[in-house]
Amino acid sequence: MSPAATDKTFLGHPQGLYLLFTTELWERFSYYAMRAILVLYLVDKVRNEGGYGLGWDQDDALRLYAAFTGLFYLTPLFGGWLADNVLGQRKAIYLGGTLMALGQFSLGLPHHWISGYETVMFYLGLAGLVLGNGLFKPNISTMVGDLYPKGDHRRDGAFTIFYMGINLGAFLSAIVVGTVVRYFDGDYQAGFVCAGIGMLLSLLLQFLFAQKLLGDIGTLPSAKLERLKLGQQISAQKTPLTKVERDRIKVILIMGMFTAIFWAGFEQAGGLFNLFALNFTDRMIGDWEVPTEWFQSLNSLFIFILAPIVASVWIRCGEREPNSPVKFAMALGFLAIGFLFMIAAVLQVDESTSAKASMLWLVAAYFFHTLGELSLSPIGLSMVTKLAPLRLISLMMGSWFVFTFIGNYTAGMVGSLIGNSDDQNMQLNNVLAIFAGIAIAAVIAGIILHFMADKLVDWMHGAETNLHTRREEEVLEQELAVTATHEVINKH
Repeated sequence: MSPAATDKTFLGHPQGLYLLFTTELWERFSYYAMRAILVLYLVDKVRNEGGYGLGWDQDDALRLYAAFTGLFYLTPLFGGWLADNVLGQRKAIYLGGTLMALGQFSLGLPHHWISGYETVMFYLGLAGLVLGNGLFKPNISTMVGDLYPKGDHRRDGAFTIFYMGINLGAFLSAIVVGTVVRYFDGDYQAGFVCAGIGMLLSLLLQFLFAQKLLGDIGTLPSAKLERLKLGQQISAQKTPLTKVERDRIKVILIMGMFTAIFWAGFEQAGGLFNLFALNFTDRMIGDWEVPTEWFQSLNSLFIFILAPIVASVWIRCGEREPNSPVKFAMALGFLAIGFLFMIAAVLQVDESTSAKASMLWLVAAYFFHTLGELSLSPIGLSMVTKLAPLRLISLMMGSWFVFTFIGNYTAGMVGSLIGNSDDQNMQLNNVLAIFAGIAIAAVIAGIILHFMADKLVDWMHGAETNLHTRREEEVLEQELAVTATHEVINKH
């Protein structure tokens, strides 16, 4: 653990982990509450004259969803660079959280308060969310890694705990926002206000407890910390990358490409799955109709059920535990299985669409997609903190999220292929083609990654296997020291 952090632990982990867990919980509550209702808000007046939405067509709404959720994962690249070189992680989180809260409340402004400027305020709100997230997202994850020294076996477990915070926030968000929207007679803007309140709670926790539980972690830009570590008065950003560092960065980039494929399928949840649940799913339980938004909580519910089981399985595997590339390949396989259930759901809807699909198909799809997420997302976050050079760690975390941007943007654009035809049979045929195409792409990508796994582990230079790790780190430090000396000589 960093000497700047408190040495107090809880359940075997630094207390600061649970502050970051709770901070991220409320930030994710804010994001997923907004995500659960964004498309529904955009198309509302089309389906419900006199509704509270903007009245967009389905395909336009899904394209906007693609651009927005994509940008949500692109701006962390710039936010990571700013934190590494200028702000430090702590200030970046404060500034980002403030922008996100303002963005949510802008989306929640009642239309009659801003008559004629509804669309302007909508885009301003989205801009605040995108920019704020860019500052917040990569740096909260980086600070989790900073709590542990190199080689600490607790790091993967810490990211699993942290990931449960993400999903607790996501689980609560869809339930709360769905209930609030129904209570206010379909007013989706009340849901955006709930999201803004969640973001304010996240900020409040950081202001009250960060210094006590995190010490100086995140207060200095990591590039400056790297210079202090090397003991050289040179710019660490100008120090050339060593061979070990270059190989490790190659692994991050290659794994990121397969991550993008996974998210392109997984992120149909907030777009195409949402519309399928609204239009083609039988949501009745007796005389009560399940709110469409509640299906967005299934993924998070399954995270809580399955995360301890999956973690236990990895432990029981011992030396036979799959490496990260193999786990990613498994994730793509689980994704494909989930879409097989969605294909079955489409086939259950009759030509007149009077007989709709059972909710159980959606439940099964979310179950397998969650297994895929657990095999990929927390493993990926942990991998980046293990492989990225210290002076570039927030930048590399931001780069990792660029692949999520590609996946999210692709997800929305693919989902928009459903079209906007009034012929629901045509829409169903389009949905069937989309689901089948994603399943096939996931299988092919998983097979390719499985055969690349051994080479990728070699390029990790011991970070994955713990074999020769000390030697690899010694080599890396020697290379950095030699390079730094050359830089000083050349400079003078």
